[in-house]
Amino acid sequence: MLTALSIRDIVLVDALDLEVDGGLTVLTGETGAGKSIILDALGLALGARADAGLVRTGAKQASATAVFTAPDDPALIALISERGFDVAPGEDLILRRTLAADGRSRAFVNDQPAGVTALREIGQALVEVHGQHETVGLLDWKTHRALLDNYGGLQPQLDGVAGAADKLKTAERTVADLKAAAADAAAHAEELTQNLADLDDLDPRADEETELAGERAILGAAEKAVADLADARASLGGDKLSQKLSAALRAVEHARTRAGQAGTDPEHPLLQKLAAAAEAIDRTMVEAEEAIACVDAAANAFDFEPGRLDKAEERLFALRAAARKLNTSVDSLPALRLRFRERLRLIEDGAEAITAAERAASAAREAYDVAAMLLTSAREAAAERLTASVMTELGPLKLDRARFRVAFEPVAEGRRGPLGVETIRFEIATNAGTAFGPLDAIASGGELAR
Repeated sequence: MLTALSIRDIVLVDALDLEVDGGLTVLTGETGAGKSIILDALGLALGARADAGLVRTGAKQASATAVFTAPDDPALIALISERGFDVAPGEDLILRRTLAADGRSRAFVNDQPAGVTALREIGQALVEVHGQHETVGLLDWKTHRALLDNYGGLQPQLDGVAGAADKLKTAERTVADLKAAAADAAAHAEELTQNLADLDDLDPRADEETELAGERAILGAAEKAVADLADARASLGGDKLSQKLSAALRAVEHARTRAGQAGTDPEHPLLQKLAAAAEAIDRTMVEAEEAIACVDAAANAFDFEPGRLDKAEERLFALRAAARKLNTSVDSLPALRLRFRERLRLIEDGAEAITAAERAASAAREAYDVAAMLLTSAREAAAERLTASVMTELGPLKLDRARFRVAFEPVAEGRRGPLGVETIRFEIATNAGTAFGPLDAIASGGELAR
């Protein structure tokens, strides 16, 4: 409960400290006396939108402080705690707001800095404000449905209709999508058939482009490597090199024989050098043969299938040509092939899928109609209760000849929305014998206020 309101420099008010006791408190006064200023100040303290025009002319800052008795509502205490503020048992709750002349404002809860949003949430939980134009909303018939549903506690029925409407929308969209896909496939059946046949002949595989590109690179390098190895083989000389080395070895051996026949000492340096030369030539012959064998082995390692490179390139070019024709990538060809086959299948047995989808949509419509019927019945029962309740209030308000009713009007045929299948309007007849009519057309300002 509000127990005190302190105002400083707001509009015409320099300073005001208002204390409120229990029971009914009435503020009276002539028009312009300042009653609205007090309400504006209270709204400021409760987190309402701040307007620099509230600051009194010549003042640097305005402030409004509202004091409430210690809250005992568990929901309110939980809200205050969730927003980061602590209120000790028995402690008053103080909401304060300052507003500078430049429009900047600051908010406080029990002198702790607070965000304006938090202040507003706490304020809305503490105070309910009804202004003099509060009934204007009744003139808009679009608000009547929500008012009736709220009065009747019809949220479960509303949820049922909304869920059924969502399922129906999904089912009808499925039917439309299947029909559109089947129509599109039928319009392009010949093209689809040809494209699928081409892809079936090509039989693209996943990651094939990467594999072929790698293979082509290896095969291209292999051809050059084999040519290089042939040059190496030719440079080693093959049999010619062996013949020359053999001839050289024989010549050195003849020289050693002649030197020995001349009676040269076997330990003579000349004979030793000739022997070393013969050994070196012999080693060269052995190493040359090993080198030739190694070169031949390396060449054999590049022994690929003849024409393999041409085949790889031809396959790669065919895949890329197909991708260009179909305006896609080579990697997407396998998936596109499956999609073509699926679209053609829609032509062949799409009617069955469409029929199944239409049955599901029909079932969804029936479920919606049942949910809508339950909501309509609940609304009619709530309308009877509301009518009876309003009629009991009209006599004491000096409207004993007035009559009130809730009118139901079906929506357009076939329209199934999340709010049901009828519009709701509050109607009134203010005099005996007169016809019912909309509130905005029949009720006077005074009648509407009452």
